[in-house]
Amino acid sequence: MNNHSADITFFGTGEFAARALFDLAASASQAITVQIVGRSEARLAWLRTAANARAVLFGRPVRTITRVCPSFDEESITRVLKESRPKVVFQAASLQTASVLRGADNAWSQLVQQGGLSATAPFQALLSLRIARIAEHVLPGIHFLNACFPDVVNPMLVAAGVRVLSGVGNIGILSNAFAGSRNVREPGRVRVLAHYQQLGVWRKVPQERAGTAPRVWLDGQEVDDVFGAFADVQLSPEVAFDISGATGVPLMVALASGMAWRGHVPGPLGLPGGYPVRIDASGNMSLDLPEGVTAKDAEAWNKAFEERSGMTVGPDGHAQYHGLLREKLQAHDADIAKGFHCADVEIAAQRLSALRDRLQAAPALA
Repeated sequence: MNNHSADITFFGTGEFAARALFDLAASASQAITVQIVGRSEARLAWLRTAANARAVLFGRPVRTITRVCPSFDEESITRVLKESRPKVVFQAASLQTASVLRGADNAWSQLVQQGGLSATAPFQALLSLRIARIAEHVLPGIHFLNACFPDVVNPMLVAAGVRVLSGVGNIGILSNAFAGSRNVREPGRVRVLAHYQQLGVWRKVPQERAGTAPRVWLDGQEVDDVFGAFADVQLSPEVAFDISGATGVPLMVALASGMAWRGHVPGPLGLPGGYPVRIDASGNMSLDLPEGVTAKDAEAWNKAFEERSGMTVGPDGHAQYHGLLREKLQAHDADIAKGFHCADVEIAAQRLSALRDRLQAAPALA
């Protein structure tokens, strides 16, 4: 093994990646080497130090190494993957951080919070598309996990011509919270259909929860009153990284170790929204839907959220904005509101970046 060889390569060093890394280091029972790739040497040094300390603390055979990559350009990414040759790529590097959800002091944050996170989809997709293309070329058959807004971005990646296994988080937050509420540990007993837009309602107190609930099955029977049955589940007011980052760990470990796994992921195989899935020992993923629910039905149920307000990808690969989000974008830039072809996501991101810069300099409207 050379100094850069790894079983799993992380791209990105933000809060989400750190949560996943630290939980992996504290929980994996298989011998795994994880490589973290990022721009900041100081940040990488801390992640490496903390992850290796946690592995020792919890007696886990996990080793973390780091790689400084000043620019996530094609040449640098290619070199990293050729030298590390991982089985799994965990892509968590984004041009739009989660901070946009934490404040509304400027017009851009206000647009995203009112119109929906799909406003940021080109930013979320740009690096994921670049890394996925290179990974597929350098290491055919690699397991690519996109952690950047996968409910919406993964359909974009597939439409642009790359393979993506799934995302992590989002539906996994709710499925594990529901299972934890009922103390259900056996895989497959709880099965959920959920879209990322449904997370917000679980940040409210139980008496204020309304709207379309996730669909939940317990031991094969669909739960009639999901809000009532899981009234004790309470998400944090902002991001839920303490659960969402962790949801990718069992999946990554299974893929790196050649083990079967059963759980919930967003954007499996490029589908919109979140689904129950299973993988076999070769890493092949398939939907694990309850009896009587077809893949077509599940996809249509998830897609409906973005059709009401958000972004969908058509059969021709064109990404189209809908509802309130389209109205908000139309008010600022009619050309952006028309959407874009997923193969042209770099151009779309450049145009959106100019709009973001302009709105970030403007105060939020009362």
